[in-house]
Amino acid sequence: MSARREAMRETNMKKAISMSKLLPVVMLALATLFAATAHAAAPGITGPTFNLTAQTAYLTQPDGQAIYSWGYGCNGAPSGYAPAAISSTFCNAMQVPGPTLIVTEGATVTVNLTNGLPTSAGNTSILFPGFTVTSPAGSGVAGLMTQEAVPGGTVTYTFVASSPGTRAYYSGTQGDLQVEMGLYGAIIVLPSNSAVLSACATGQAGNLAAEAFWSESDFRLAAAAYDNAKTCYDREYLFQFSEMDPTIHTQALAQVTATAGCAAGAAGCSLNVATEPYHPAYFMINGRSMPDDMDPNYAFQYPHQPYNGNPHMHPGELTLIRVIGQGRWQHPFHEHGNHVRILGRDGNLIVSATDATQLAGPLQFTTTTTPGLAFDGIFYWTGKGLNWDAYGHNPASSDPTAKLSCTPDANGYNTGAPTAINYYEWCQDHDKPVQVAPFGDVAAGGPVTLPDANLFTNGAWYGGSPYLGPNATLRATGCSSGAPAGSCGATGSTPPSGTIANSPSGEAGFAFMWHSHNEREITTNNIFPGGMLMMMLVDSREFVIDESN
Repeated sequence: MSARREAMRETNMKKAISMSKLLPVVMLALATLFAATAHAAAPGITGPTFNLTAQTAYLTQPDGQAIYSWGYGCNGAPSGYAPAAISSTFCNAMQVPGPTLIVTEGATVTVNLTNGLPTSAGNTSILFPGFTVTSPAGSGVAGLMTQEAVPGGTVTYTFVASSPGTRAYYSGTQGDLQVEMGLYGAIIVLPSNSAVLSACATGQAGNLAAEAFWSESDFRLAAAAYDNAKTCYDREYLFQFSEMDPTIHTQALAQVTATAGCAAGAAGCSLNVATEPYHPAYFMINGRSMPDDMDPNYAFQYPHQPYNGNPHMHPGELTLIRVIGQGRWQHPFHEHGNHVRILGRDGNLIVSATDATQLAGPLQFTTTTTPGLAFDGIFYWTGKGLNWDAYGHNPASSDPTAKLSCTPDANGYNTGAPTAINYYEWCQDHDKPVQVAPFGDVAAGGPVTLPDANLFTNGAWYGGSPYLGPNATLRATGCSSGAPAGSCGATGSTPPSGTIANSPSGEAGFAFMWHSHNEREITTNNIFPGGMLMMMLVDSREFVIDESN
C-alpha cells in the first residue's frame, strides 16, 4: 500500500487534480486492501493506573501535509497493551486520538496527567463524562470544569469504572481550541459479570469455534459488550470521528512560536487563537484520513496516529463497533452492507422498559456520531438476499468444495458445521448460479443478469468476483486453476477473483464502503477520495483475518 500512498502524496492532491485521475487510485487502493493481512481492532493500553502527558507533534495527511497538533500520550511505558494478540505496539508521548484506556467494570481508575504543552498554551485537563471524578487535595489547580495541570505540572484524576461500555474523554480546558488541536481519546470499560462472560465465551452460534478451526486468534477485549448475555460478539472495532481546521492549527503554531520562552502567567504569555469561523478541511477516523486509515495499527510511518480504520469479518459474525464523535460536527456515518443495531450510548445499555433483559436499541441505516457522545452497536452480514450462491457451489464441478451441503437451521442458515467453508450460508440461495445463460436476461437462466465482464472487473470498489473465497470463481465456472483465459465455456464469463491484485486462488471477498453521508467529509482538503471513508471487508472462512500486524 505504500506505493499507492506515495503516488497520492506526489500529486499533493491539489484542487486541480481531476476526478478521472483519482478513480484508478481508488480501485488500486481496494485491490491492495484485499492483498493486505493487517486489519483493525480496538487496541489500547490497560490500567487501572495511567500516566499520560499532553504534548505537541505533527499529524500526517494523505495530501502530504503535516499538521501541527496537540495530543495525549504515555508518560513512560504503560502497564500493558490490549488486545494481547496485537504485536509491535507503542505509545508515544503524543498521539491522536489519545491512548485508548481499557479497564474492567468496578476498577478504581487513576489517571495522572502531566502538562507538556507550550507554556503559552496555558493549563490543560481531562474530562471523563459519565464518571464521578475526584482529585486528591493539592493536585492541580481549580479550572472552570475540573482540576487542571499548569504548564509543566501534573494533575491526578480518580474514579470508579461504574458501568461497561465505550465513552469519550477530552480536554475540559478551553475546549474549542484544545479539543480541536487533538486532546481527546476513548475509554472502554469491560463488563465484569462472570455469568454473562461465561455464556458468551464461545461466541455467537459457534463463530469462535470456526475461527479456531481456521487458526485465527481471538482479538476481542471481552466476550460481551455489557452485563447482558444478549451482547455477545465475535470481533470488535473502535472508530473515533473528528475533523480539523488547518487554519486554527497554523495560527496556534504561529502564536506558540512567537511566545517561545515566555514565563507562565507573564503578560503576553498566552494564546488568542480564533476558532470561529470554523472551516475544517481534514476529516479523520482514528486520527487518519483515507487511505492512510487502511494501513495497519501501529504502522511506523504514523508515530502519532497509531490506530487505523479497516474492519474485516466473516459472514455471520456479530461485529461490535464502538463509535465516538470527537469533533465539533455531527457526522452521519453509513455502514454499507447492513443496518447497525445500537446496543447502548455512553455506557448505557438500551433495554425494554418492561423487561430489562431484552435489548431495545434502534436499527439504523445511518448512524449518527454526535460530538462528545459514543455508541456501541452490532453489525453483521450473511449474504441473505443476494439471490445467488456466493460460495460458488457447482454440482458439476470436480472440486469437492463445490459440492458442500447447506442444511438450514430454524432461521435458514447453515450453522450445523462451524468448520465448513460455507458456515452461515443462506441456504435458500445454495447452488444457485450467478447466471446460467451469461448473456441472457433473468428469464433466460437467471437469477441475475451481469453487466459486461470488463465493466464488472473494472468498476470502482469491486474486488473482482461475485463470490466469496479462494477458488470460488473457479468452482462456479468449472474451470481449473490453470485453465487459460477464454477456455472455460459459456459459464466462464464471470471474471476471476482479484483480477487487479490477486490470483483466482487468492483472497476474494466483498467490500462495503463505510463512509460519512456528508459528502464533503469523504474528501481530503476538498479532493475525493479521502476523509471519513474506509472499507468493511467480508471474507470466506478459509481466509485468515490476521489483526496482529
